Amino acid sequence: MLNKTGTKTLETKRLRLRKFTLEDVDAMYNNWASNPETSRMLPWDVHENKDVTNKLLSAWTKEYEDQYSYSWLVELKDTNEPIGSISGVKVCLRDETCEIGYCYGPKYWGNGYATEALRAVIEYLINEVGFRLVEAKYISGNPASGKVMEKAGMKKDVVLRKRIINKATKDINDLIVYSVLKEEL
Repeated sequence: MLNKTGTKTLETKRLRLRKFTLEDVDAMYNNWASNPETSRMLPWDVHENKDVTNKLLSAWTKEYEDQYSYSWLVELKDTNEPIGSISGVKVCLRDETCEIGYCYGPKYWGNGYATEALRAVIEYLINEVGFRLVEAKYISGNPASGKVMEKAGMKKDVVLRKRIINKATKDINDLIVYSVLKEEL
C-alpha cells in the first residue's frame, strides 16, 4: 500500500526540491523551458513564450491536489536559483511503480545536480511513498542521461531498439530503460 504523501520538499547537500508555484514562470522559462538545448532530447518542444510556461505551471500546481502527484522544481540552495525539474511522469498505483523524468538548463549540466536530485527523489518515492520500483528512460542520443541514472544507483533493464525519432537530429534512437528496486536501496 502506497502512502499518500504527494510532493514534499526534499533537500540534499546542494539542492532544494520543492513544489512549483506560478511565481516560477520567469525562472523556468529563462533557465530551461525556452532553451532548445534543453528540449532537444525530450518529448516536449521549446516554450515559444512565457504564456506556454504559465499554462504548464497552472496545470502542474493544480495537480498537487492529487496525493499521488510528484513534481519538483530543483533549485540551488545557496542562491535559490531554479535550475530544472524532476517529476513522476507515470505512476502506476496497481503495480506500485513510478517513472521519473527530469530536465535542466544547459548551464547547469555537468555539475552532478541531476544525479543528486534523482537520488533524492528515488529515496523519497521508495522509502516514504512505498513504490517498489522507480524507473527512468532516455534516448540513445543522450548518453549523459544514462550516466545520471547509473550514478543515482539505477540499473539498465532493457534497450528498446529504434523506438524514438530524435527531433533534433532526425536520427532513429533506441529507448533505454533503467530502474531501481526497493530492495536495492
